[in-house]
Amino acid sequence: MANIQEIAKLAGVSSATVSRVINNRDYVSEETRKRVQAIIDKLDYVPNINAVSLKKGATKLIGMVIPSFTDSLNVFLKSFTMMAQEHGYNVTLFMTRIDPDKELEALEMLRQKQIDALVLVIRSNDWKTIEHYTKYGPIVTWQRVESEKIPSVFMNQYDGYTLALEHLYAKGYRKFVNVYGNTTGLNTQSRMLAFKDFCARYELDPHEFRQFYGQGSRQDGEKIAHWWSETEHKPDAFLTPNDYFAAGLLTEARRLGYSVPEDFAICGFDNMEVAHLLDITTIHYPVNLQAENAFTLIMNQLFGSNLPLLDLDFHLVERKRHKKGFLVNLRGNLFVNF
Repeated sequence: MANIQEIAKLAGVSSATVSRVINNRDYVSEETRKRVQAIIDKLDYVPNINAVSLKKGATKLIGMVIPSFTDSLNVFLKSFTMMAQEHGYNVTLFMTRIDPDKELEALEMLRQKQIDALVLVIRSNDWKTIEHYTKYGPIVTWQRVESEKIPSVFMNQYDGYTLALEHLYAKGYRKFVNVYGNTTGLNTQSRMLAFKDFCARYELDPHEFRQFYGQGSRQDGEKIAHWWSETEHKPDAFLTPNDYFAAGLLTEARRLGYSVPEDFAICGFDNMEVAHLLDITTIHYPVNLQAENAFTLIMNQLFGSNLPLLDLDFHLVERKRHKKGFLVNLRGNLFVNF
């Protein structure tokens, strides 16, 4: 395989001149540049990226650790990757499936300088273990964490959840069921605290209805629709962990012959595409902008800069009512109820 020294000898120039041509630097005449480039093309020379990275002390790679693909995680990944590429960085993905050893592989790559920084979207190891690796490069997380070494781009979901509760209360609903995700996470704990404070504010019994934990999929939402149908003491409003759960609950309720919000109300969370398609009232959670803030935090640490973060907030997205109806085919025949 050809090297810079061989190219320099064939072109009759120094190795430094060849390096300037390869890196498109100044101080090389056009005639010399063409002669060197012709030899590079003839020998099909490709620079050793690993060697360049070691010399510069940077790989221009940022690792991102996620457990799996979900709607909101996809938005975060897409927004972060686009931001990184605009600044000359690429993103390498580590899919852990909540396996701590898989996450440690990514952390070890940071220690070995194979990546410049790491984004732990959702962690698997304890924070103390992760903090040990911050001396090797920037580590940023999307999760809520109280750490002096690991900055987070989280938003306090107490605020967003309170928006949902207050909206439903203003619409006249009083019988609330909350469906929570991972109860060990600080985000879920913030939602639980928001409901507790809400009930105290309006003198509601927080234990009147069953609350659900550790749920979040579309299938979970469908099961809750059947639970509501079969239970005697029925709630009139559901606060859901995300829009996909809300979509499952809504569509299965329609299949069972119920209508939303006449029989019960639903409020989603995230404001993903499925909420728009099914006209689900939800809380807008700016995942894309949190991803941009994550990249900014990394750049500030890598270059000692002080670029400002975007100011973010939640807001309610209220959509139209879901009434019972029928789909009719072109011949005017009844097709299916919804």
